[in-house]
Amino acid sequence: MTTTGPMSTASRRFISFLAAPAVSPLIALVIAVIIFATQSDRFLTGRNFSLIVQQVMVVGTLAIGQTLIILTAGIDLSNGLISALGGVVMTKLAVASGVNPVLAILIGILVCTAFGAVNGLLITRLNLPPFIVTLGTLNIAFALVRIYSTQSITGLPDVQTSLGETFLLGTTAISYGSILMFILYLITWYMLQNTAFGRHIYAVGNDPEAARLTGIPVNRVLLTVYTLAGATYGIGALMLIARTGVGDPQAGQDANLESITAVVLGGTSLFGGRGNVMGTLLGVLIVGVFRNGLQLTGVPSIYQVLITGILVILAVAIDQLSRKARA
Repeated sequence: MTTTGPMSTASRRFISFLAAPAVSPLIALVIAVIIFATQSDRFLTGRNFSLIVQQVMVVGTLAIGQTLIILTAGIDLSNGLISALGGVVMTKLAVASGVNPVLAILIGILVCTAFGAVNGLLITRLNLPPFIVTLGTLNIAFALVRIYSTQSITGLPDVQTSLGETFLLGTTAISYGSILMFILYLITWYMLQNTAFGRHIYAVGNDPEAARLTGIPVNRVLLTVYTLAGATYGIGALMLIARTGVGDPQAGQDANLESITAVVLGGTSLFGGRGNVMGTLLGVLIVGVFRNGLQLTGVPSIYQVLITGILVILAVAIDQLSRKARA
């Protein structure tokens, strides 16, 4: 058999097929559903699937912003704490300061958006690495959360928890927050696939210098991406307080890693320029299905973390092999 380099042509094609943005996560999700359906009678029910979506809708929303950033070959370690800050701002303004709850929501989202813009400005104007910048703003957001509020904020107005309410679809209760998450994914998918800005994001992630030479305003694209990501973190904050019913200063500490996990499992390359936000949605659902399925089958929670870690390593390994196969 004829080979090209260390890998045969058939192997290269197979790896490339598996690494297609939507194929690998879809296969993994289907396999997980089949496995857990055979292990628990409660798994394949509308109520359980609705619960899975509700459990992942916060991280799923944060992962939208994380996807945009990773597509540009960046990373955001600060998203969970930025979202937590937005959440306590929204709730404390409404409860303790008597601000109109809708205005408080807008202010909280604006705070998160401003943090995203600061990340973008530091990266584009000072040419600092995204990892270092967002590590710094993670700590700043962490400190500001605790300076602003050290206790959970309760007694929230109804408008701030409305996304946690449900409506019946048949006999299944669907939360409004779940619907909003899916709408945000559709909007982001359309933007990436059908607008010049979406194409610019991919171009910057593939090769920023080549993108600059073709006339793409690279810094403006990056600044816009980080700012939009900040806005999604604000929406994620609203979803979190709607789901929990409190403004929690302890929230979001692991959300950065969870959102990165979802993006990687969804087939978006950590090297930038390759991936799809719908793959991220599949990645979010994979994590949710595994955690839910393992809980239903009585597997200790520590093994949920173990399996998630293995899946992440496999996803990155496939991405690396695919890059070598295309080289």
